[in-house]
Amino acid sequence: MKVTEYFRVASLRPDRALIRSEWINQVCNNPEHQRLQSDGRIRRWARIAQADGRWLRVVLLLGGQTIHNAFFDRRFKP
Repeated sequence: MKVTEYFRVASLRPDRALIRSEWINQVCNNPEHQRLQSDGRIRRWARIAQADGRWLRVVLLLGGQTIHNAFFDRRFKP
């Protein structure tokens, strides 16, 4: 899957370096929840068992083919 430059830079942060690419793919391909933002970006969430059951949010650009952001979302409530 394609990624933005913002994603490349953000994934170097210490708190995001722990996020595995297979987890991101899991969220993209099998989201438990999804919401469309007003700007057309797509938010997808899935619980990651290997990360103590935390919710991983992946933000995709319009069209759903490019990853813009990925992080553990502490505020997400299903």
